[in-house]
Amino acid sequence: CKSSFIFDLLGCFPWDIIYKACGSKEEVRYLLWIRLTRALKVIEFFRDLEKDIRVNYLFTRIVKLIVVELYCTHTAACIFYYLATTLPESMEGNTWIGSLKLGEYSYDHFRELDLIKLYTTSLYFAIVTMATVGYGDIHAVNVREMIFVMIYVSFDMILGAYLIGNMTALIVKGSRTERFRDKMKEVIRYMNRNKLGKEIREQIKGHLRLQYESSYTEASVLQDIPISIRAKISQTLYKPYVESTPLFKGCSAEFIQQIVIRLQEEFFLPGEVILEQGSAVDQIYFVCHGALEGVGIGEDGQEETILMLEPESSFGEIAILCNIPQPYSVRVCELCRLLRLDKQSFTNILEIYFVDGRKILSNLTDVRRANNYHNNHCFISYMTIDYFFTDVLPACF
Repeated sequence: CKSSFIFDLLGCFPWDIIYKACGSKEEVRYLLWIRLTRALKVIEFFRDLEKDIRVNYLFTRIVKLIVVELYCTHTAACIFYYLATTLPESMEGNTWIGSLKLGEYSYDHFRELDLIKLYTTSLYFAIVTMATVGYGDIHAVNVREMIFVMIYVSFDMILGAYLIGNMTALIVKGSRTERFRDKMKEVIRYMNRNKLGKEIREQIKGHLRLQYESSYTEASVLQDIPISIRAKISQTLYKPYVESTPLFKGCSAEFIQQIVIRLQEEFFLPGEVILEQGSAVDQIYFVCHGALEGVGIGEDGQEETILMLEPESSFGEIAILCNIPQPYSVRVCELCRLLRLDKQSFTNILEIYFVDGRKILSNLTDVRRANNYHNNHCFISYMTIDYFFTDVLPACF
């Protein structure tokens, strides 16, 4: 994504060569830490792997926890090595490794040792400290090392809680990701059993993934909240979109409020057909984000894009208000966030706010003229709307 491009670019720079070319200056050495940003890619990799139903979930989580632990101890080992090697040679004995003596072996001149042995010793110190075993054979000597060990041990308490908590969750089960995987497996078995086509399979799986990613917007999150508070939340979130819709231009604030508190939020993926031309419609949709296209199918069977639906527009209202089949199909062009209002709720509100109902029909005529529907396959005559306005609607009240 665009937000990570700069970090990816900086992480690819040959900082080792730059460091040596600058005469191994200590200030330039710190630029080597920029490459740590690439660790974020590992997090994204495991996040995607956990959602992949082809890979065992338990195996993925265990590998992830092992990688987290190894990465943390490796980083700590590198810092321990850095703290020891950045002091002058005259102060080697005043470091954790310079003062170290294991058995008959002494690390007095540790700079002369090979890199593998130094790394192994540093990693041993990091793991023993992380596990809080406390053998006492390795310990901080100078102030710098003491400060880092304090920070490292404090971090280890959090890391230990994270690892234990995740292992407990694996045993207890029931995580959101695991529920998603179980549901996906059930859906795949259902599709295999009924031999559904590839296109519909991809749409179903894509919709499940979308639900998983956007679960924080589900109405179930607010189920335990009182209705009065939910109504206030709906007004805060949805009222600006409804007020800016041309269909409700000039309607009273009370009418808008009744509409807003009955709205449901939904997401749709590109390529999905929300309404089919000629179908009976029982929902009105309002576009919050994204783009859709209205597609008319002529007598020759050819499709023609007759209008584009963008934020602050609506669809489905013509079929409901004029009591006719849906005049055109509505297809998603890009990821859409829509607000849905069912026909029964809309009708009940119109029964109470009759004046606003007449205003809506007037707005519907204006919208039709603005979109120039009479030049398209979805022709709706003014007579249909006028008849509904003068005869059908008054007869309902």
